[in-house]
Amino acid sequence: MYHETNKMIKKIEHIGIAVKSLEQSNKVFERLFGFSHYKLEKVESEGVSTSFFMLGETKIELLEASAENSAIAKFIEKKGEGIHHIAYEVDDITTEMARLKSEGFELIHQEAKDGADNKRICFLHPKSTNGVLVELCQEKIKQS
Repeated sequence: MYHETNKMIKKIEHIGIAVKSLEQSNKVFERLFGFSHYKLEKVESEGVSTSFFMLGETKIELLEASAENSAIAKFIEKKGEGIHHIAYEVDDITTEMARLKSEGFELIHQEAKDGADNKRICFLHPKSTNGVLVELCQEKIKQS
C-alpha cells in the first residue's frame, strides 16, 4: 500500500527524447519553449550527447547518438525520433533498485552507474513497465 510518507519515487526528474541531431533539435525546442538549453554534456559510457532544458521542475533531455552501437542509435533506427524514457528522482537508488526488483521489475543494470547531469542512474526494462523505459536517478553527492 502506498503512503505519502513512504514515498520512494519523488517526482518526474526528466523526460528523455531521442533525436537525430542535437543542433537541429535544440533549435526546435528553443522555439517551442521560448528559451535556450542550459547544459550540453557527453556521456561516453552510453554513447550519447545530451542537451537539457528546464521546464518548471521537470527537465527535458535531448539525446543524440555519439556511437553507432549506442542504445539511442538503435532506438532511432528501430522507432525513429521521439520519447525514449521517463526518469524518476529517488533519494537512494540502491534501496529503490532492490525494492523494485523484489516487486518483480526487471532491471537492465544490476548496479547504478554514472549518467548525465550529475546523476547515478539505472534503467528498468520496458517489458516489466508496460512498454515504458523507466530510468531511476539520484543526485550524486557533491565533493567539497
